[in-house]
Amino acid sequence: MADYIVVEKTQGVAIITLNRPEQLNAMSYQLSFELHEAVQQMSADDEVGCIVITGAGNRAFSAGGDIHEQREDDRRYTQRELDARSAIRTRGSYEIGACPKPTIGMINGLAYGGAAVLASSLDMRVGCEHASFRFLAAAYGRINSTWTLPNQVGWPVAKELLFSARVVEADEAHRIGLLNHRVPCAELREKTMWLATMIAKNRRDAVMGVKALLLRDLGADLEEQWANERDYTTNVVRGAKAEAAFPEFIARHGRPLGQG
Repeated sequence: MADYIVVEKTQGVAIITLNRPEQLNAMSYQLSFELHEAVQQMSADDEVGCIVITGAGNRAFSAGGDIHEQREDDRRYTQRELDARSAIRTRGSYEIGACPKPTIGMINGLAYGGAAVLASSLDMRVGCEHASFRFLAAAYGRINSTWTLPNQVGWPVAKELLFSARVVEADEAHRIGLLNHRVPCAELREKTMWLATMIAKNRRDAVMGVKALLLRDLGADLEEQWANERDYTTNVVRGAKAEAAFPEFIARHGRPLGQG
């Protein structure tokens, strides 16, 4: 039974909701595992023609990685163990991006850090006026989204967003193609389902074939792009640990290590 994911199926569409609203749907290890598992299950479900991913509540799609958990993990595990856990998590991220069925992000609020990676790995995004994105890795001494964001907005814009780590509000996100559609929040689900059900009603083999060909015909295939990023961040520039990456957050919200 999932603790942090809710799955609903309707009209040939699976809606997967990140369900940690009190933590702004922060992506803990368990949530990431459950999300990956849910996407795999819906991908294998013949009743499902399109997968929608969204966040619970009205503030956040997801605030990104769970920093409190990352701090605890840095203390609890050896570097080899941290690398192994990271490999499992990032492989799951790749497999969501490479899901054979169409995926749509229903962006109901902020999508920062790891959530921006997730959102940019999906095929399409529909957002409301509260949607915003921030590709934060460079600000925290880390690297990600090199295999996701350029495929959505092109190299020049991707470079700007990845180098600067600045906020991208809903109107700009729509203009640059990070959002396919931008609608009032009250219409977000309706608009997303309009698109998702239209896709789900088409021939599954044809839609999945289009996606497979688009992924295969990238300059390098998606797995090669993902693997290159994984190798670089493991062997060339290792991501900063939580204490070094998030000092301001920890100063404001941190709790002593070892406490719940």
